[in-house]
Amino acid sequence: MNIPLPFRKNSRRDEARQDWIDERLREARIVVADVVHHSDHLVRLACNVLVRHGETPSEREDARILLVVLDGKSPGRVDRARPDREGGQ
Repeated sequence: MNIPLPFRKNSRRDEARQDWIDERLREARIVVADVVHHSDHLVRLACNVLVRHGETPSEREDARILLVVLDGKSPGRVDRARPDREGGQ
């Protein structure tokens, strides 16, 4: 069993993991900042990262709103992703 986080010292592994997470967040922010030059798939991926791991509520909410906009741009995509829709398979 692990010792709760506030009572144990950060190990090199924890620092490396946090560095990796910070780098992924930075990449996601770069993609969202330059949304015009990236594919919808990559923008969706970046938004999902920011929705889950963004630093501020505002950043998470903006990413969620951008996901809604992308879904509105291609409405058929949402239905294809859900095989359990009514009247379907």
